[in-house]
Amino acid sequence: MRACNPPDCSAVRAELRSVLHAAGWRPDAIADAELAFQELFVNAWQHGRCPAPAVLVSLRPTILRVAVCDDCPDLPEPRISADPYAVSGRGLHLVRALTHRLGVDPTKTGKVVWFELDFAA
Repeated sequence: MRACNPPDCSAVRAELRSVLHAAGWRPDAIADAELAFQELFVNAWQHGRCPAPAVLVSLRPTILRVAVCDDCPDLPEPRISADPYAVSGRGLHLVRALTHRLGVDPTKTGKVVWFELDFAA
């Protein structure tokens, strides 16, 4: 039986925040990166049926890329809800709004969902 709460990803969020702060990223961009990461992580746990999603973070001089891997081959699709008060179903819309690029790469055993943010001083 699966736990009711996703695994703790606070260490990854703290490391992401620390690295971006040291690289001179603005606080609002750091907050966007943290929130987008959290959404992908929880989606991988909840919809990808992955008990502990793998996370890959890459920071090039002007681009942050965060990728979250899971073992489910089903590709994510943004939901369109008729209920404006629904408590879930907006995660991918949120990630798309917070980041510059969002994508998914199928793998042999599942998929990698990723986003990129461009540096803005």
